[in-house]
Amino acid sequence: MYANYILILFFITVFSTIFFTWYIKRVLLKANITDNPIVSEHRHKTGTPTMGGIAFLFTILLVLSIYYENNLIFNTGFVMIAAGIMGLIDDLLGLKVSEVQKLVKNITDHVVPIGLLNLEPGAEARVASDKAKAEVDDLLKANKLEVIAELPIKYETSELEQIISQIFIGVLLALTGTVTTIGGFNLGILVYPVIIIAIIGAVNTVNLIDGMDGLAAGILFIASFSSILFGLINGRLEIIPSFTFICGLCLGFLVFNKYPASIFMGDTGSILLGAGYATAVLICDIPYFGLLALGVPIFSVIVSLLHRAHLIEMPVEPLHHTLNYRGMSEKKIILLYWSITAILCAIGLIADYFIFI
Repeated sequence: MYANYILILFFITVFSTIFFTWYIKRVLLKANITDNPIVSEHRHKTGTPTMGGIAFLFTILLVLSIYYENNLIFNTGFVMIAAGIMGLIDDLLGLKVSEVQKLVKNITDHVVPIGLLNLEPGAEARVASDKAKAEVDDLLKANKLEVIAELPIKYETSELEQIISQIFIGVLLALTGTVTTIGGFNLGILVYPVIIIAIIGAVNTVNLIDGMDGLAAGILFIASFSSILFGLINGRLEIIPSFTFICGLCLGFLVFNKYPASIFMGDTGSILLGAGYATAVLICDIPYFGLLALGVPIFSVIVSLLHRAHLIEMPVEPLHHTLNYRGMSEKKIILLYWSITAILCAIGLIADYFIFI
């Protein structure tokens, strides 16, 4: 009986997401709301509709109207809707162009330093840093570089504004009263800052990893499916519905978002999924496994932070774009990240199984 309940939830979520993604994709194409990638290796994706995460909002509303009596699903969906709206605001503001940056190419047969980069012969780079902007005109006059494109850079809310909105999402989750323990420990009032930190961390982690076809949705699907298995191994069936919900969203979207993607989720989708995954992990109180399952995106965030602190140097950020810049194909990077995520989850499940028995 319970298995039928979960299967129905899964199929409703998957097929609703497929339908709404198909519909939103058509609307976005008609409205010409499409992506204009600034990463050179992804310029061929120009014209692909973005903001596809709007489809998640429709699916969540449909599922909540059916499963409103299930508190775990309802609270997870409630937080995801709030996060999705925050992401949608970011996406709408991103339709505004804040500046136009030059995309230049090294036309010499030797390395040309510009800004923080050393451009190899034939290599391309975006003139983004203040140092590069100050140097580019002289390099153009010296016939060392040529401008091959001018890229409109979308307006982005400040980091402070983003953190404030993420704190608001965390406060909403805290006010539901569904998170009282973390890792089996009752933290009392300290649970509130932990919730907020978890939401901020997950939102930014998933948002950063969302830069290649199906990368974020695939990782979240693997992590969520593994969390279902974690619940089964431990006999904790209450874990299953929330993660089944997230699995259905990711799998339905991957029908259109897998490589080569015909639609991107945008901040609407990545912020929604990040907040939803964190909410499910916190409500179900599986923080250790939840962190391990998200190990690949967390590692990517750490690498980016080291880069920003000037402890390491990358030609582009985040790490998956650097790998692409260095010559690894996008398809291989996606499969690598998915595989490592699956391996980490398998390690967690095997370790938990032997501890549990």
